[in-house]
Amino acid sequence: MKKLTKLLALLLLICTLISALAACNPGGEGGGDNTQTVDFAGDVELDMSSSSIKQEVTVKAYIDGDTTHFYVPTSVSDSGVLKARYLAINTPESTGKIEEWGKKASNFTKTKLKEAESIIIESDDGKWNADSTGDRYLVWVWYKPAGSEEYRNLNIEILQEGLAIASNSGQNRYGSICLDAIAQAKAEKLHIHSGVADPDFYYGEAVEVTLSELRANIESYEGVKVAFNGIITRDSNNGVYVEAYDAETGMYNGMYVYYGFNLSGKGLQILSVGNEVRIVGTVSYYETGDSWQVSGLQYRARVPDDPDNIQKLGEGNLPAYLETTAEKFTSTVDRVVIEDGEEVLKPFDYAKLCLATSISMDNLKVVSIYTTDNEESKNDGAMTLTCKVGSITVDVRTGVLKDAEGNVVTEDYFKGKTIDVKGIIDCFKGTYQIKVFSLNDIVIH
Repeated sequence: MKKLTKLLALLLLICTLISALAACNPGGEGGGDNTQTVDFAGDVELDMSSSSIKQEVTVKAYIDGDTTHFYVPTSVSDSGVLKARYLAINTPESTGKIEEWGKKASNFTKTKLKEAESIIIESDDGKWNADSTGDRYLVWVWYKPAGSEEYRNLNIEILQEGLAIASNSGQNRYGSICLDAIAQAKAEKLHIHSGVADPDFYYGEAVEVTLSELRANIESYEGVKVAFNGIITRDSNNGVYVEAYDAETGMYNGMYVYYGFNLSGKGLQILSVGNEVRIVGTVSYYETGDSWQVSGLQYRARVPDDPDNIQKLGEGNLPAYLETTAEKFTSTVDRVVIEDGEEVLKPFDYAKLCLATSISMDNLKVVSIYTTDNEESKNDGAMTLTCKVGSITVDVRTGVLKDAEGNVVTEDYFKGKTIDVKGIIDCFKGTYQIKVFSLNDIVIH
């Protein structure tokens, strides 16, 4: 009996000691480490007297977790806009390829800046330094939260939240703090470092992309199942045109989506003009039309939440019909793309990046006309109007146009006229053109 009493007393003592140790260790299941979480983003101070350049700014466009476009004085940038790439961090992609935690990082940055009373960007030394693309500038971003007197370093805050990996993080003016922030996020297993699934990321078979990413890298996606969002602007030949605006480039990008005869009922209703949709399909090259398209769509009504289903996200949207000059239409633009894991600035034909998007153009002088003459073709009577705007040539391709009485419109209707058009950017045998579907989309001066 005495032995049992002593044993119970010993067990009671052990339990008491364990409880005392647990009380001294607020880390609990974190492994017994009683180290307190450090707010590195708040502890570092913005020194307005240092040799680096500082500029108070406002946001023009939120791009993703580590890229923001700011309005700046023309003394900083002739255009009045500075495309900022955040120093020391690399957040997952959310504007091109969609990666785990990318949306979370993007929303985190947007929320902090949107709610800020003031934003200041800072260079790492005595000048504004361009990144490897030459199109963006490497900066520290400081923001003052509402009701606060002090600025916080957003770059470091993103690191300490575990929403970015290192990017030369130790080789800058705040290097040691950046490394400490990364180490803490790893120790606390936050977000990227957590090893758990991102609740905002789709883990299905399709590759999540934006239309901007898809259009700039279309060849590399051949045969790949992709998923993207956009607005349906036009239906044509058992397919629809889908477009979306890209805030980083300020351009619309689009894609022709061919559904063939695979959809009916609710599936076809989803693809109504004006709807915002999520498209899931496979990228392929259509040799007859000399163009790229997405096809292989499905809608399984019995499982509407199937991630491989097309989905309706909204309705009541209008085509952009972006007003575009002939100069812009035939110009070349630089675009940041990823090649072999590196960001590079690459030239593109403007029209190539904007294929399948809605466009308007004014004051086109019709100088010649070609009419399709093939009674066995559904395009019999369709026309190509070769037009001039100054010295620039732009082709306008029509379908078979009919007037209010149902009569087919012929060449005489347009010969020598000056016209305004609305249509879709298309490509035929390597030539970019404006594809017009209705006589109502052409205004004769």
